This record gives sequence, structure tokens and C-alpha cells, in this order.
Amino acid sequence: MTDIMIPVTAARARIAAALLPLEAEPCSLTEAFGRTLATPLVAQLTQPPFVASAMDGYAVHSRDLGDLPARLALQGESAAGHGFDLKLKPGHAIRISTGAPMPQGADQVVMQERVTRDGNHITLDDTPRPHSNVRAAGIDFNAGDALLPAGAVLGPDAVALAAGAGLSELSVHRRPRVGILSTGDELVEPGQTPGPHQIVNSIAWGLDGLVRQWGGEPVYLGIARDSQADVRAKLEATQGLDLVVTIGGASVGDHDHLRQVFTAMGGELDFGKIAVKPGKPSWFGRLGDVAFLGLPGNPVSSLVMARLLLRPALAVLCGRAETLEFKTALLGEDMAANGMRENFVRARIDPQTGRVRPLGNQDSSALSALVRADALIRREIEAPAAKAGEETEILPL
Repeated sequence: MTDIMIPVTAARARIAAALLPLEAEPCSLTEAFGRTLATPLVAQLTQPPFVASAMDGYAVHSRDLGDLPARLALQGESAAGHGFDLKLKPGHAIRISTGAPMPQGADQVVMQERVTRDGNHITLDDTPRPHSNVRAAGIDFNAGDALLPAGAVLGPDAVALAAGAGLSELSVHRRPRVGILSTGDELVEPGQTPGPHQIVNSIAWGLDGLVRQWGGEPVYLGIARDSQADVRAKLEATQGLDLVVTIGGASVGDHDHLRQVFTAMGGELDFGKIAVKPGKPSWFGRLGDVAFLGLPGNPVSSLVMARLLLRPALAVLCGRAETLEFKTALLGEDMAANGMRENFVRARIDPQTGRVRPLGNQDSSALSALVRADALIRREIEAPAAKAGEETEILPL
């Protein structure tokens, strides 16, 4: 059953069902960006905590503006962070700053552009408008309000909200530690000189960036060489991680030992193939307490499948709900009928017309083409031929 090709949607569903959100941990505001709330964000303060001015001007009582232009005596000043402790007298005004507390007895702020000052008096022509340019206490939120639900991802604005709500520490899901294991005698590390039949290990570093971008902590496990002993040693070193992403080594070649050793060590496969192009040999399983996601050894296949499978897996571990955000666009050229595997075609969106065109190089090893792509055109299994101008589904990159 594990070698029967399953659809991408089924693969994603199986991965999600096999994983659970990681435990909660405290997190300071300086480390909160990009983290996922484990518990709701509840305000500890009311904001604003007092009735405040919404602009620079003069605090008055609206009844003193009956006869215009009104001439009022200055009684004092209410500044941000200081305030004015006395009650406003009839026929008087108080100079006030944006965010400063409204003096007792005042119910309107006249913007300074409508005021002429002459010594200790002002002349103004604003009409009586009670509560004009005044912010009520708690207009943003009140102490005890639930401001964000568990599962919310903390962007810069949300972190600022948490700070304004009186919190210096938040309860977030722990970042998943994600092992990245390359395989193959053909690989050398960046900076090393490849031998006559070798290439540079590139995929691991793309996955490293994607893991960081999606909320995980990458742990590079090196390259497992093409021997059962080395593969076993690398797999034994994965205990304690939350997820391991393997690259290559899962095909049926004589030197592909990964799946064989994985199974021999007690690993259990959930699925072993996906009806997708590129990325057919992707697989998922568990070895002890560690989940494993196997990605192909071709760079484009691996990095495309990471977007389809690894990103949702990390979302589950991080405690957030996340679905792939497919959009629609018009085709910029004809496309042939699709075959028996769902196809994700590297493409570019024309900035002038908004139409999407497949790139000429669709080889699964062509990283340069993937870098030029800004979308994947999704072609369903056995999708009929499509004409330029027809609507198609895309996954923005």
C-alpha cells in the first residue's frame, strides 16, 4: 500500500493527521515575531486608559462655543504624560496635546488650526460639537479583552498590540527542530571542489531557508553516503528532532539505501509515492518518535514539494492553521492536456497583463528556472488542453 501513488491532497491530509502542535513555551517580545500563540492574547490594560485628545488643540466645553467667534481665557495645559489636574472653568480653554488626558469638565477639542492666540486668550470659530476630536477610554480595547486567538501568527503589528496590552512575555508554540539530511556519493558541500562525477549539495541550503521562513529551526545533518552503514549512522542521530527532511536516496537504484535502512530500523511508512510532477518519489513516515518527510534528489522537485508538503507540516507543528493559498490567473499561452499526475508548472506572471506563462525550462534539475518563476501553474490529473485566455489555478511563490 505504501508504494501506491496517492494524490497531493491525500498526502497533505495524512501528514497533518500524523502531527500535533508542539508544546507551549514562554517567549519575550524581542523573540516573538513569526511565532504562533499557544494561548489567546488577553489584554492586561485598557487602551487608552483615560479619555484623551485625538489631536493638538484646545480642550473646551462645547457650551462655551455658542456665540462665534468665541473668546476664551487660557487656564493651563494638558500634555502627553502629564495632564491637567484642575477642573476646566466656564469660559476657559486648556491647551492640549494629542494623546493627553482630557481635563475634567471639557468635552470637545478644537484643532489648533481654527484658533488664534492673543497672550492668555484665544479666539476660535468652531461650532459646538460634544466629543469631537476626543477618544473615549477603552476605544481600542479593555483589560480582559481577548485580542488574538490561539494559533495566531505574531507579525510586527501583533507584537506591538501585545506590548500595548501590557504583556512583556507571550505563550507560544515551541519552534520545531527540523533535521535536513542529504544523501549520495555524488554530493560535495558548497565551497568544496567537486570531483569528476560530483555536484554541489544545493538543496539543503534552500530547505534551510524555507524551514526558517516557515517557523522552524533547521538542523543540518550532513550527507549520508551511499552505504547502509553511513545511512544508519545518520538516521540514528535524528532522535530528539521533531521532523527530519531527507533529500534523495528513496528511488529504486542499487545505491539508494535510505528507505531500506529506514524500514530495517523499525521505521513505518505512511505513503511512498505521490501522483505529482515533479516530486513523485516523495514519502512520509515515522522512525520512533520522529516524523520523516522524504523529498526527491532533484533540486526543483525537492523545493517544489517542500512548498506542498513541508510548509503545511511545519504549520501543524507550530500550532497554526495554514492552507495553500491557490489563486486564479489567465493563461498567457496554450497548454497541452495533462497526464496521470498532478503537474505543477514553473511559470512567470506578466506584470503588464497579469497573465501567467510557463517557463521554457521545466527540467527538475533547473534551479535557475525555479528562481525566475514567481508562480506554479496547477494542472489537475487528466486536465484537458487549455487555451490562452482561459482561467487557471496558480500557487504564487
